[in-house]
Amino acid sequence: MTISVHKTSIPLRALAALVATSAVLSACVVQEPVYRPPPPPRPVYTPPPPPPTYAPPPAYSAPVVEVEVQAQQAPPPLPVYTQPPCPQDGYLWTPGYWYWGGSDYYWVPGTWVQPPQVGLLWTPGYWGFVGGAYGWHVGYWGPTVGFYGGVNYGFGYVGVGFGGGRWAGNSFAYNTAVMNVNTTVVHNTYVNNVTVNNTTVNNVSYNGGPGGVAATPSAQERAAAQQPHVAPTPMQVQHRQQALQTPALAAGVNGGHPAIAATPRPGALYAPGVVAARGAPTPPPHAPSPGAGQPFNGAHAPGAGQPNNAPRPGAAPPPGGQANGTRAPGAAPPPGGQANGTRAPGAANPQAQAPKAQPPKAPADREREQREREQHEHEPER
Repeated sequence: MTISVHKTSIPLRALAALVATSAVLSACVVQEPVYRPPPPPRPVYTPPPPPPTYAPPPAYSAPVVEVEVQAQQAPPPLPVYTQPPCPQDGYLWTPGYWYWGGSDYYWVPGTWVQPPQVGLLWTPGYWGFVGGAYGWHVGYWGPTVGFYGGVNYGFGYVGVGFGGGRWAGNSFAYNTAVMNVNTTVVHNTYVNNVTVNNTTVNNVSYNGGPGGVAATPSAQERAAAQQPHVAPTPMQVQHRQQALQTPALAAGVNGGHPAIAATPRPGALYAPGVVAARGAPTPPPHAPSPGAGQPFNGAHAPGAGQPNNAPRPGAAPPPGGQANGTRAPGAAPPPGGQANGTRAPGAANPQAQAPKAQPPKAPADREREQREREQHEHEPER
């Protein structure tokens, strides 16, 4: 049996193409992506912040408190003085303060005031430094004492609240630990020594600014600012106006030590019981001439404003006459005249030789002349 084998031949051209395709496929390499982080941002130069500058703490200003007047200079320190006794039951103490009069600060003396109605307490005014100026925040009457700048006015007003007394129904009870009360006149009193401040008294009279009191209102004082308020009474306003018309109360005159630091009642700048500040002279004995601090009610101080031709109470009548200038019964007629005032024959005419009008004499001069005339009349003739 014969087996024949057929050989299949692959064309060279096809073989070459197959080899080339294998070579191409073997050269292909799959490459995975490589993560590269983004470049960092370019540095930017930032200058350092400037050093902090000192700014004085601003004074708190409640929206309901009116800023009445402003001044460019700080008020003087509070003077040191004692409290006059309470003149009458129901009167409340209002501490003294400096007030700007346009060219200088004037001291408004502390005084006892009758409140506008039962149950109200006085919140003192205060100076506050705001916007480069000192503004006066007006005091007010209210059911509770509000913020008054942290200023220590004394006599129960130690910077926060009031410890001088409290309302008990329709009557006011005075804390005699801090209030000067005559218990024979005022009987509703108590003693609370907790409110006495025995530390050094700070006489700074303003809030905020260089050297001022750094105080802000508490939550209770903020609530008091929102309560209904009553403005200062007309007597309080008149008291301040009278102080502004008294040159002796200007700080430039008294050097911060007014001779009238406190009064027993409003407007009584020359009444008995006026208290002088420590380091000040005693209060003047009588009011100045009209137009310079006269009381608004037209009253004159004792011994001031007496008519020059009117006898003073208790003074002896002129020699040979009565108080109204007429002759007493049995008195000798005036020299050169008759009993009815007519001229005697040959007497000089008093009108022709009438002396010129002399300026009015002071009461002390009139008293001295009176004593000299009386002594001369009683001397024996030589």
